[in-house]
Amino acid sequence: MTAIKYANMALSFILELVMLAALGYWGFNTGDAAITKIGLGIGVPVLVASVWGIWLAPKSSRRLREPFHLGLELIIFCLAILALGAAGQPNLAIIFGIIYAINVVLRYVVR
Repeated sequence: MTAIKYANMALSFILELVMLAALGYWGFNTGDAAITKIGLGIGVPVLVASVWGIWLAPKSSRRLREPFHLGLELIIFCLAILALGAAGQPNLAIIFGIIYAINVVLRYVVR
């Protein structure tokens, strides 16, 4: 059971990075002007990473308690999944969503 727990923790970290990449991909594919694309492509992931670091990171001094932690995490990941679909990658969005859902279920089952 421990191997599954550690593998799932590693998957959680990878999914967090993919979530930021998905938001960046959406940002760079949104808007008409180059400044808009750059602003969204860099700004949105930085903003989300800041929110994550303050309220969701494991070692944060301001970490939210359950169920608020899970709620904010679900909102962020759902936005990333929707952003990936809106950026013209619906298949990747579905795959990402399924893997994320499996990760969350395993996280609460293997505690």
